[in-house]
Amino acid sequence: MRLRRNSLGHRQAGSQERWLISYADFITLLFAFFVVMYALSSVSEGKFRVLGDSLGTAFGNNKVKPLESIARPPAIELSGRKVTKPPDPQVRQREEMRGMAQDLLKVLGKLARDGKVSVTQTNWGISVEINASVLFDSGQAQLRSESRNALRQVASVLASTAQRIQVEGYTDNAPISTGQFPSNWELSAARASSVVRLFIENGVAEPRLSVIGYGPNRPANPNDTSESRARNRRVIVMILTEVPGKGVDIPFGASANPAR
Repeated sequence: MRLRRNSLGHRQAGSQERWLISYADFITLLFAFFVVMYALSSVSEGKFRVLGDSLGTAFGNNKVKPLESIARPPAIELSGRKVTKPPDPQVRQREEMRGMAQDLLKVLGKLARDGKVSVTQTNWGISVEINASVLFDSGQAQLRSESRNALRQVASVLASTAQRIQVEGYTDNAPISTGQFPSNWELSAARASSVVRLFIENGVAEPRLSVIGYGPNRPANPNDTSESRARNRRVIVMILTEVPGKGVDIPFGASANPAR
């Protein structure tokens, strides 16, 4: 009787301790899960492949997903379109300025072909150089009637843009002294101002405009011949870029030639 009791007690004790086996298995799996999660928190391709091969061998499945499918999520799409990096501001502005320069060449085509106007794109914007003989009579700052139409077309191109515009006046080194223009400084500034007034009258916003009179300074050619002096009498309209960048000047037309 005592033997049967001991045997029954032993079986009961054994059955009560069986949960320890399941508990130990659960703890082991839980530990393995956290080890895997820790390893994936700092993934390197070599470690992942070693881990994947080990797990594949342990569970009898060698088809482990590649690293790229876990570490690199798919491209995000908004409204059915992939999100792309916005264009570089310098590149975008350079293309806009190129288009503007081509539009200016179209409206000034005849003068450019005759060598009286040149349009050039530089690192700082667009330079429209107009020989003074096209715009003014000798020693005067009032625009000639035939030049107004060409400048109105230039204004129509500039009115729809937002860039700042700087109008520069230049003369040769021949002295002038009249009641209206005591020196070449006043003459060059007055000529640039005449161009600016016409731009304002034709829709170009006044705050965008500025005037500079250089007088006989900064000549394009030495003032040693009549042709060189005529070449130095000019007005330059500068359309200034908002994002200046490095690059090579891009010519859009022949250089302005002296008046004949």
